[in-house]
Amino acid sequence: MNKKLQEFKEWIKNKKVAVLGIGVSNTPLIKYLVKLGVDVTAFDQSDAVCIQSVLQELEGLNVKYSLGENYLKALIGFDLVFKTPGMRFDIPEILEARKNGAEITSEMEVFFELCPAQIFAVTGSDGKTTTTTLIYNILKEQGYTCWLGGNIGMPLLSRIDEISGTDKVVLELSSFQLHTMRKSADTAVVTNVSPNHLDVHKSMDEYVDAKKNIFKYQASGNKSSKVILNMDNEITRGFEKEALGDVIYFSRMESVENGAYVKDGMLVYKKDEELLKIVKADDIVIPGVHNVENYLAAICATIDYVDPGTINKVATTFKGVEHRIELVRELNGIRFYNDSIASSPTRTIAGLNAFNQRVVLIAGGYDKKIPYDVMGEIIVNKVKCLILIGQTGPKIEKALREEVKKTGKGAVIPVLYASTLEESVKKAHENSSKGDIVILSPASASFDMFRNFEERGNRFKEIVNQL
Repeated sequence: MNKKLQEFKEWIKNKKVAVLGIGVSNTPLIKYLVKLGVDVTAFDQSDAVCIQSVLQELEGLNVKYSLGENYLKALIGFDLVFKTPGMRFDIPEILEARKNGAEITSEMEVFFELCPAQIFAVTGSDGKTTTTTLIYNILKEQGYTCWLGGNIGMPLLSRIDEISGTDKVVLELSSFQLHTMRKSADTAVVTNVSPNHLDVHKSMDEYVDAKKNIFKYQASGNKSSKVILNMDNEITRGFEKEALGDVIYFSRMESVENGAYVKDGMLVYKKDEELLKIVKADDIVIPGVHNVENYLAAICATIDYVDPGTINKVATTFKGVEHRIELVRELNGIRFYNDSIASSPTRTIAGLNAFNQRVVLIAGGYDKKIPYDVMGEIIVNKVKCLILIGQTGPKIEKALREEVKKTGKGAVIPVLYASTLEESVKKAHENSSKGDIVILSPASASFDMFRNFEERGNRFKEIVNQL
């Protein structure tokens, strides 16, 4: 057992610990803390009926609960508070707990402190999950023992005893997880940054600053610390001046001196004067230029640890991640795609650009208070029928109307509204014919109708498979 972990176990077993949020990531955390002999109280704003299945999973464990609307009123007298991702660190109850001596942390922050293995971490507004999965698959294909966690995979703190110093840990990290981080990954990847999650972050600056934490605390001058940035994104390009580790760029648009780019249809990696040819862009199985970018980022992250042929093998065989331009079925010549992961305009734009024809687009959802004006041009150029649902539907239509007014194009694109996902699929089916593509790519979060994008995507697939 590593020394840090042993010391942590000794320190925490006499502490009174609060876990805020009883969800997918925190349920294994609660079980792990109980196993260590910790006095645990679990907090959740849902009542016992709403989270009955989770409470059944924890049944028999020595856990206290504070549930319901005023659940945080009981956050008194704790030594350590594990905050769930998405909960702000500066709400009054947490500030009061800190004032009274509690240490505020999270499952991921503690994992970073205790993890003995090399950590590869990915953040960004778009492309996080695919890039993280690519890095994991490439390292695993090379033969390393790998662990996948963060937003995807498993909650890794509960598995910390099984991770050795020679393993590789690959994490997808959101701005929420990074917001209060004071430790950075060994290899930090930022795919891109554009407006997102402004319903939780107080400003775009706060959102960007949270992203920077993925590399901000790397050891200065340590060549094993790497920062991988998107040369084509104005915001990430500007991160270099704050990076302490070795900066490596990737670009789909131009060549770079040290990093990965596209040359004559081939993804290549250049270091010093050596140019490695990795894979032809046309041989990559998952569609879309955004996935070329994801592979370029993954190449930069893994090239020092694997053979180029390993990356080529993954690129030519890996079929993609669920809910990301996922082909659901073909019915009477109509192809239905699930792109539920697209919770921002930039993600939907990337998804639509993966196709060489106009599509029937289902879009809209929860309003994260981000701008939608950028949607107008892609709808005019790539959509034959627009079906809108949720809170952001009117914003998306407004973006289209503004583009029509500006360019005179797109006036004939039908715009239909639906009150449910079922109704939207029905309207999409009715307004498509043989050879068409129907895609759910919402450009919005799911929280107005679903718990998360996975539930939304799974429901879409159920509805489509019932047609």
